[in-house]
This record gives sequence, structure tokens and C-alpha cells, in this order.
Amino acid sequence: MPFTFPEGLAPEVYPLAWLVGSWRGEGVIEYPGIDRRTFVQDLVFDHDGGPYLRFESTLRVLDAEVPERVPADGEWPEPVADPTDGDDAAPVVPSSDAGTVWSTETGYWRVSTDRPDGLEEDRHAVEVLVTDASGRLSLYLGAVGNGRIDLATDFIARTATASVVSASKRLYGLVEGRLLWVEELAAFGEPLRSYASAELDRL
Repeated sequence: MPFTFPEGLAPEVYPLAWLVGSWRGEGVIEYPGIDRRTFVQDLVFDHDGGPYLRFESTLRVLDAEVPERVPADGEWPEPVADPTDGDDAAPVVPSSDAGTVWSTETGYWRVSTDRPDGLEEDRHAVEVLVTDASGRLSLYLGAVGNGRIDLATDFIARTATASVVSASKRLYGLVEGRLLWVEELAAFGEPLRSYASAELDRL
């Protein structure tokens, strides 16, 4: 079905319009010092008409096998440029109250008016502010275009009791109507490496 811009969305964030909505799906966490875990994620992008998107994410860990459709290496096909659903079948998604809360995040996504050197003509610079309930505030910079978003931390602040995370990278992609993402972390003295990945369906 054809994509339509959400009602009242500010033109400044049109490049991010395909994110708007509620998403839910399964994923896996695996990192040195953390046992391999599966999780259910609820992710919401909404807006109030301002030049930004608001987002909220909740991950709940499960006592179950790793879902087969989420690859352990975080590698997926190339995202599609046309943000359409492409499938009329209702997605099969887990319950929103499954598992134990592992992490929660809130924040804002903005499209920057700056164009860094080397940025492709069909992409836009983005700025993402993420507040983690465990005591971190992260600023990500990156780019969006062709159904793909690449982000990397530019700054991380933390409270005295928060875990030491020195860097993070995230990749979001729209693939056949699903929102797929992977995250790399440099934390607990480890270099930047794979931390989590998931595949979400629009609700």
C-alpha cells in the first residue's frame, strides 16, 4: 500500500516519517559478561507537530530460545527505499507484557539543517538524543535516506552509578515493511562490538 505522511507531521522531519507509529518484535542480546538473552521490544515514534520525533523504547528479556528470524550476526538484506508495508497479513508478535524489563529509553530525533562533507545527496543528517533509565544521556549523529539510518555517539554523559559505556553505533533499516536494527557498544572495557539486534513489526 502507498505510504502517506502522518497527519500534522512537521516538514522538517519528513525524512523520518516512515518511523512514525508503534512497533513490536523480538531480538537478541549477546555481549561479553552478559549471557545470551532474547527480548521483546516495544518501540513508539510519535510527534506533536514540532520539528522532531519523540520516541520511547522498552526491552523485556524472555526465558526462551533465540527467535530464528533474527540473525545472530545482525546482518540483514539491504533496506528498501520505498517505505510501504508490502504485506496485508497481520504480523505475529509477542505480548507486550512478556518478560522482565531490561532497559527503557526515551528521546528525540531531529533532522539537521547541516550537511556534513561527504554526505550523499539522497541522505539527510540526523541528531538523536537518548535518555536511558539506567543513568545515561547519549547524543547520536548520523544520516537517514533510502530506508536506512546510521547513527554513532558523539557524546555520552552518565551518572556515578551508571555502567561505563564509551561509544555506541546503531543501524535501523526498513526491510519488507519491518523495522530492523542492530547496535554495537564499547562498554565494560570492551572495544566496539555487536550488542543487540531485533526485527519489529508495525502494530
